[in-house]
Amino acid sequence: MVQIKKDRRRFIKSSIMGGAAISLPLINPNRLEVINSNNKINKIGIIGLDTSHSEVFTRLINEDKINKKFRVIAAYPHGSEDIPSALQMKPNITKAVQELGVKIVDSIDELIENVDFVLLESNDGRVHYEQALPVLQAGKIMFIDKPLAHNLEDAKKIYEMSEKYNTPIFSSSALRYEKSVQEVLSGKFGKILGVDVYTPAGIEESHIDMAWYGIHGVEMLFTLLGKGCQKVIRTHTQDTDVVTGVWNDEKIGNLRGIRVGAADIAGIAFCENKIVPIGPFSGYLPLVKEILEFFDSGIPPVEKDETIEIFKFMHAADKSKLSSTYQLLE
Repeated sequence: MVQIKKDRRRFIKSSIMGGAAISLPLINPNRLEVINSNNKINKIGIIGLDTSHSEVFTRLINEDKINKKFRVIAAYPHGSEDIPSALQMKPNITKAVQELGVKIVDSIDELIENVDFVLLESNDGRVHYEQALPVLQAGKIMFIDKPLAHNLEDAKKIYEMSEKYNTPIFSSSALRYEKSVQEVLSGKFGKILGVDVYTPAGIEESHIDMAWYGIHGVEMLFTLLGKGCQKVIRTHTQDTDVVTGVWNDEKIGNLRGIRVGAADIAGIAFCENKIVPIGPFSGYLPLVKEILEFFDSGIPPVEKDETIEIFKFMHAADKSKLSSTYQLLE
């Protein structure tokens, strides 16, 4: 399945370059000169230097670990205004990316004027809609780091603006591209019958609960089980969450959210031919490769409908927390 998606992106890109007449929603014509150029250095800008992702992604890109056609050249540092962990990280991350050759700019508008693509990395999902809007209006293809937004409503609004301004976006956890997850997804072990995952699940009260960190586990569930979750039930204590989703083909996905004791991001896939361990998290390189391929092709590797369903799942989990009953995805 992963190879099919990549082959499709290569086919569409070659069709664009060859002049084939195909309809491509969300391929911004203002970016085709970047896609078509073999020699140009494509300039990337970062919004938000209050997460370690900003430094890690910059290092992977600027140290030629992936694709020499891309460079992170500028960053707007400001993200969250009140989340202590984000504010604490910002000075050190800002210094680190400057040492990697990145210029710090004073506004998002200034950033947009000087770059071809954008990584929206602000740690706080509440600011993503406001920060993403001028980028979308300018037609800059953009990766929005997890969480896409702090709630379902803003996630929908961001995609509405993406479609309005015909500018592609992509959002994902790095866990989607873990090697073991992708092996299971490829069909190597036969049909996937169910998935159990576990993840740290600290809660930031300004976000729907699982969006803050539990989203890593949710992404693993949806990567392997796909769209089609029908209902969700959540058992909640101060230290632990257990969230169960039932899919329309009767598959069950379980997420254990950990807030006390040993924690990691991993799980088990129950397949036709084998029960397969998945995870744990091993690094960001596969995700950054996907981001640069997305920038190069303009084809989002994760469908809008799947990302929105992830937010519906987390939204339903919050409703179930209050009612202790199954909640239908709306």
